[in-house]
Amino acid sequence: MTDLTATPQRPWLDATLPVDERVDLLMAQMTLAEKVGQTHQVANIDPSADAETIRAGRISSSLYASGATGGNERDDGVLVGNIDAAQRHAVEGSRLGIPILFGRDVIHGHRTVAPIPLGLAASFDTDIAEQVGEIAAREAAVDGVAWTFTPMVDISEEPRWGRVAESLGETPVLSGRLAASIVRGFQGPHPSDADRIAACAKHFAGYGLAAGGRDYDTVSVGENTLRNLHLRPFKAAVEAGVHTVMAAFNDVDGTPMHAHEHLIREVLKGEWGFDGVVVADWNGIGQIVFQGVAADNREAAALAIHAGIDLDMVSGSYLAHLEELVESGEVDVALVDDAVRRVLRLKFRLGLFERPYAARPGAVNAPTPETRAVALRAAQAAHVLVKNDGVLPLDPSAGSVLLSGPFVDEGEALLGTWTLDGRGEDVVSPASALRERLGDRLDVSDGRFSDRTLQQARRTERTVLLLGEHPSRSGEANSVTDIRLPHGQLDVLRAVAGLGKPVVAVVYTGRPLDLSEVLDLADAVVVVWHPGVEAGNALASVLFGDAEPRGRLPMTFPLTTGHIPTSTHQRPTGRLIRADVDLDEGRYLDALTYARLPFGFGLSYTSVDYSPPTVSTPTITPDGTVTLTVTVTNSGERPCREVVQLYFRDPVAQVTRPLVELTDWALVALEPGQAREVTFDVQAEQFAYAGRDLTARVDEGEIVLLTGPDSARLQPVSITVRTHS
Repeated sequence: MTDLTATPQRPWLDATLPVDERVDLLMAQMTLAEKVGQTHQVANIDPSADAETIRAGRISSSLYASGATGGNERDDGVLVGNIDAAQRHAVEGSRLGIPILFGRDVIHGHRTVAPIPLGLAASFDTDIAEQVGEIAAREAAVDGVAWTFTPMVDISEEPRWGRVAESLGETPVLSGRLAASIVRGFQGPHPSDADRIAACAKHFAGYGLAAGGRDYDTVSVGENTLRNLHLRPFKAAVEAGVHTVMAAFNDVDGTPMHAHEHLIREVLKGEWGFDGVVVADWNGIGQIVFQGVAADNREAAALAIHAGIDLDMVSGSYLAHLEELVESGEVDVALVDDAVRRVLRLKFRLGLFERPYAARPGAVNAPTPETRAVALRAAQAAHVLVKNDGVLPLDPSAGSVLLSGPFVDEGEALLGTWTLDGRGEDVVSPASALRERLGDRLDVSDGRFSDRTLQQARRTERTVLLLGEHPSRSGEANSVTDIRLPHGQLDVLRAVAGLGKPVVAVVYTGRPLDLSEVLDLADAVVVVWHPGVEAGNALASVLFGDAEPRGRLPMTFPLTTGHIPTSTHQRPTGRLIRADVDLDEGRYLDALTYARLPFGFGLSYTSVDYSPPTVSTPTITPDGTVTLTVTVTNSGERPCREVVQLYFRDPVAQVTRPLVELTDWALVALEPGQAREVTFDVQAEQFAYAGRDLTARVDEGEIVLLTGPDSARLQPVSITVRTHS
């Protein structure tokens, strides 16, 4: 095996040198062909077939890492277990010994799968998000993964779009803070740690605005809206130190993001100072041709390198054309050098030159009691109770229960979208968990509309119906035109509810749904998302009251599909609609206007009262801070964890601002009868926005601060921002 320590011939292997100095030393020895090779990412690597290409330094990265040694072929044709064999060609067989960077989609867990990102967002819990990232990184590293393509921070108010399942909610503050936590979980304080991997904020930018909720579609948006909404969580991820950012498939107002020099090179890299890697999405550079702004892949490569795309994911456009584009003078070699510098910087930061091989003899990454405990807490915190007419929590000694629905015995389906390495056999199913609690007092049905299901419901005291979407109906390329429950499920609910016995509806989903009839028919409704390996245990603990339902809705649930879009993004119009006059002055003739379930909504098994908020001072300067205090009281008989939410409204600004905007929250534990003062230190910069000239500003004048349990039940207090307090 080749010695990986520094020599006069390879001084860049000296790990005591600063990273950028090592990059300079290495780049000084690289040919143009070798530089271009560092901009080329392939899907999968076959160590035998690709040996010569690797030795020539023509492959920089692969995005299908799984397994350090050995090799076999999965059903999808991806060769796994070949990382170290391929790496040996790169490190020991190439002229410069530059290691390959292996990535993989590890979105919300590797083997220990946690709730889908939208479910994690429902927890409003940054600590849980960070722990999930840390566990996922540790498990993925065992399989040789050094880089993952998460978090997805696309802001959307479009539940028809399947990829909201991968998002962290509809608000920039929630998405940005959770994204920063996930980045810290994956990357840690020292990304060269063997148990940490690089994260990737995606998809830059505006992808959540895809027309009609159709994946990959066009986006029409101005830069003011981008800066005030869609770019903010990306900036939070960059400030948290994310190593990579992925470009979006969509165009923005006619310019494909893979060719968007202003947003990528000028804003992301220039204005924000991002020094990491901008990676294309799958064939994103090649798709510039399909979008009609390049005649062929050669032109697409030129547009993309000018825009600032550093690493070409699988299109092959850079490998085929960049050298000739530089030699012809159409592309400045400095642009290629910038891309290569970023890729090499990432490889040095990850410690790949010191530790290129992935094999860890004896290491395993199957779920453990410790990792399951985190997954259980995450799943419990994602459960959102949206209706309860006194049915929950269930009394395990109070008669029999029918558990029915398509998810009763499911394992894999409850892992959710984008779980490449999760295993159905690792999932605790709802039936197994409830059977452990109820024994022979649990009856089980598969939920098909049949006489047998109704007979079972008649025989039992209560019914728990498991409704919702299979994960194949959410995630990438799984958009829908109708956000009602899948066909047939409401028929079962109507029939069972017609028996007059208590019915609990449990909704598994990757998106907000039209739950209007479910809320009307069921006595209790719990939105569970797709909860991961501890699905059954989390459900049982919440239904029987061992754990409180702690989740809050991270996206607005509209009344119907026809109400889309509806969200906290709503800005004032010339004719405002108030909830108290919606019946008379609504925007629709055939329905009310307001959402059925607002952002931030969620109930617990107790009641919490809010006092009117007070502030420490009525006036602050544009760089000042005010302390807001609100008293929350548990007026019920059970403990809870309340998500105390703080919003604001800027009544008079240079551009229209949201009617309410989340700016902070606090997780508060309350014992029965306990009252706690909750304080928020609010900085004036939290009211900053991009004005007409697109620069950040804090206006003088009134700011309304609002506190409450969700975005629709808020109490206000006003402050004034003045140059002199």
